[in-house]
Amino acid sequence: MYTKAYHTIDLSNYSFLITGGAGFIGSNLVEYLLKYNAKTVRVLDNFSNGYKDNLDEFMDNPSFELLEGDIRDLDTCKSAMNGIDFVSHQAALGSVPRSINDPRTSNDVNITGFLNMLIALKETSSVKRMVYAASSSTYGDSKVLPKVEDQIGKPLSPYAVTKYVNELYADVFGKTYNTDVIGLRYFNVFGPKQSPNGAYAAVIPLFMQALKDAKSPTINGDGGQTRDFTFVDNAVQANIKSFFAGKEAANEVFNVACGERIDVNYLWNSLRDSANSTIEANYGPPRQGDVRDSLANISKANSLLKYKPEFTVKEGLKITWHWFLKQ
Repeated sequence: MYTKAYHTIDLSNYSFLITGGAGFIGSNLVEYLLKYNAKTVRVLDNFSNGYKDNLDEFMDNPSFELLEGDIRDLDTCKSAMNGIDFVSHQAALGSVPRSINDPRTSNDVNITGFLNMLIALKETSSVKRMVYAASSSTYGDSKVLPKVEDQIGKPLSPYAVTKYVNELYADVFGKTYNTDVIGLRYFNVFGPKQSPNGAYAAVIPLFMQALKDAKSPTINGDGGQTRDFTFVDNAVQANIKSFFAGKEAANEVFNVACGERIDVNYLWNSLRDSANSTIEANYGPPRQGDVRDSLANISKANSLLKYKPEFTVKEGLKITWHWFLKQ
């Protein structure tokens, strides 16, 4: 992983804070930054949604710091930013179904926690920019394809509401307090370190675990729903390039995707073929709050961030499957 550098600046001069750094995308960011000799990589995580196993390989690295804490505590957010140059705010409670089952906790973490991070950013003297995990769920009920950043619909879930509120807060803080924040609207990110465990696991690790265990997975709905699946290396690239992008990118949001879409049935059949399996999937009811079709226009990210996905879905699935087999 990360044989190609997405930066041109010497990272040994800079310190980074990754909130949610024990999670899927966060721990991949930690891996990249440490691989390229960042001065300090500090992780803030309460381990409610992340795994210490994702950080085990970094514990002996002198540039790595672990701060166990919760973004719902403002003082924790402030102390985590001490001496930091760049922040990647990945801490959040993902999952549409989780937010439907427990909207209050999703709100507390995703909105109150995000607001705390913005307040801490406003008051810090060291942080140059904060990049945060936005979401393609913000497009809501919009039928427009491909998705363009300034054309959104109404949210379809409490989770989507929380991620849209993040964007509104970031915009207001930029105009009111001159903070420098960039939002990355992730489209169905997958890859190594993504857990298949828990009630709200994503579809690709669930499919891979099913194949590994020789069990039938459940596809929600008819499987014809389409997604712009995005390999995690591409998401890491977007974060790294966002840290160092020009002022014209400040306080903007960007789609982070591959710009291609496949349906869930095709995804399952492709994985099944790769595993030389004949297992058939089961089909269940559609999930409440899910978007039917998703496809990103990534021209804005290409123009202002110089983002260009290096891995296709097919390439990313191959890497992820080989990682999965070793677990």
